[in-house]
Amino acid sequence: MKANSLSVGYQEQLILKDLNVTLPKGKITVFLGSNGCGKSTLLRTLARLLKPQGGNVVLDGQDISKQKTKDIAKQLAILPQGPVTPEGLTVLQLVKQGRYPYQNWFKQWSEEDEKAVQKALESTRMTELQDRAVDSLSGGQRQRAWIAMTLAQDTDIILLDEPTTYLDMTHQIEILDLLFELNETEGRTIIMVLHDLNLACRYAHHIVAIRDGCVYAEGEPEEVISPAMVHEVFNMTCQVACDPLFGTPMCIPHGKGRCLQRIQQQEGAQNEREMSYSS
Repeated sequence: MKANSLSVGYQEQLILKDLNVTLPKGKITVFLGSNGCGKSTLLRTLARLLKPQGGNVVLDGQDISKQKTKDIAKQLAILPQGPVTPEGLTVLQLVKQGRYPYQNWFKQWSEEDEKAVQKALESTRMTELQDRAVDSLSGGQRQRAWIAMTLAQDTDIILLDEPTTYLDMTHQIEILDLLFELNETEGRTIIMVLHDLNLACRYAHHIVAIRDGCVYAEGEPEEVISPAMVHEVFNMTCQVACDPLFGTPMCIPHGKGRCLQRIQQQEGAQNEREMSYSS
């Protein structure tokens, strides 16, 4: 999947500007960037929810704007940020919505649909909760229910807009572990927007750093994440170390105020020790 010279805007404001990006098949890609840089706009355009003002999105060699909506829905699924569930809707009823692209006047609910739904529930470990109302679940369980719906859609590509937003650290890891497992065991192409640089480095095979509607850098985490990139894209000073558990890049922000004062104090103490040793 790739975007060619993509320009997208809202009214007269251009958000994406002649953007080019290629997303590797069967890998996990993460879009990174500051608020308002165009990450979600790019994701929504890839899913054909937004119409580009220039350029195009190509899927399996074809311009998605020239394909039928149901055909697109059989190739990619998108989970938007903060989806809202109708009150009282059960997990099972929600997951069944993922089979909509396969329904028509001539083909109603089938054994194939049932198998896809049950597999989605099992993959997300939601089988025991399938009769619970979605709005009665915890944040992590609710997000797993929505992911189950996208899995029931049975697409090779899944796009997710900030799937860990509003979740505590435990549930963030739970959701990202689930997506990583889906990629590893089923070869699904996962494309998502994340804010946490360190989690992005741990889980992504491919990172796209976006700045002001353009691709600033893309590649493996080790190729993209650097103090210079973080400063240019996020306007933040940091050090980049090696994650002791995963061996991936780990950003350590310098911060401001008290944090910066502490760093300066530590550097001063280190300098004093070095001077005492030399004397």
